[in-house]
Amino acid sequence: MKYLFAVLFLGLLITPAFAQEVKNPSLLIDTIEIPADEFNRVLRDAPIVSLDDVHAVSWQVTIDNNLLYANPNGNAVLRIYDEETHDEFVEVGMGPQPDNKFWVAVQTPKEGYVVVHSAQDRGWYPQAKSIVSFTDRAGLTVNNGARIVVTNLDIGTFAIDSYSVHGMEGSTDPPAVNSGSMTIEILSGDPAKNVFALFPFYIAAGVGIIVGVLFLTKKRS
Repeated sequence: MKYLFAVLFLGLLITPAFAQEVKNPSLLIDTIEIPADEFNRVLRDAPIVSLDDVHAVSWQVTIDNNLLYANPNGNAVLRIYDEETHDEFVEVGMGPQPDNKFWVAVQTPKEGYVVVHSAQDRGWYPQAKSIVSFTDRAGLTVNNGARIVVTNLDIGTFAIDSYSVHGMEGSTDPPAVNSGSMTIEILSGDPAKNVFALFPFYIAAGVGIIVGVLFLTKKRS
C-alpha cells in the first residue's frame, strides 16, 4: 500500500510542472465556499447564483460537505443549471448523519424531473468528496466518495452557468443546518485543445476516491 501512495505523490509533484509547459486555454476552475445559512431556506426562496464563467464540453464538480446538520429531516441540496435554460439542471442531495441519505436527480425538457439514484443509508461519506462529472460524449457520471452510483447517463449537451442551494422542505421547518460549509470546485475544459493539461486534476480526483475507499476498507476490517 505504501508504494501506491508513493506513486500518487510523485504524480502530484511531477504533473503540475508538466502542465505549466502544456497549457490548455479552455481550462477553467471555480472554487466556491457555501456557508451553512444558505441551506436554511426552501427551494422557492433559493436564489440562482450566476458564475463568472460557463463550464462546458467537459466538466467536473467536486463536493466537499463539511456541514453540521441541525435537523434530522434537513438536507443540503445543490443544483447546477444549464446555460441554455434553468429548467434543465442536475441536483445532488445530501442528508444528515448517521444515515447520510444521498440522491441524484436530473431535469431535462424532454423527461422532466427524474431521480436517477437514491440511497437512504450510507449514501455519502464525510471523509471523502463526492464528484459529479460530465463530457459531451460520455454523459453524466457521479461518484459518492466510495463508488460510482451513476454511470454515463445521457443528458444531452450541458454547460454549467449557475447554481442554487437549499435544505428545508417547508418554511415552518426548523433550520436544516447548524454550522460548517460546503465547498464546491468546478473544473472544466475542452480536452481536444490539450488533454494533458487536465491530467493533474484527474490525479487529484483519483487520490480523493482512493482515500475514501481505504477509509471504508479499514473501518470494515
